[in-house]
Amino acid sequence: MIFITAKFRVKDEHADRWPDIAREFTAATRAEPGCLWFEWSRSLDDPAEYVLVEAFRDADAGARHVRSAHFRAAQETLPRHLAETPRIVNTVLDQDDWSPLGEMAVRD
Repeated sequence: MIFITAKFRVKDEHADRWPDIAREFTAATRAEPGCLWFEWSRSLDDPAEYVLVEAFRDADAGARHVRSAHFRAAQETLPRHLAETPRIVNTVLDQDDWSPLGEMAVRD
């Protein structure tokens, strides 16, 4: 899978509204056949920072994502709400889901 984590630093005046601002892009991406997950979280330390964790089945699915109409629309609409260019980690993993964190296993 293609595994991506990106940090989005949103302008302070848009930080509380970011989930609504990104809602259409998020819904369209989640509906893509090759999208495994596309999840936003808000930083506990910086309320203007959102972290996006996303995964696509393979390189073809990732390529289709960046060529999609909703990705191009997001490139036009989302940056005006950002304080800086998002930072990203992008890698390929030989798995297709989350692995259990054995060091913190929940026991019955």
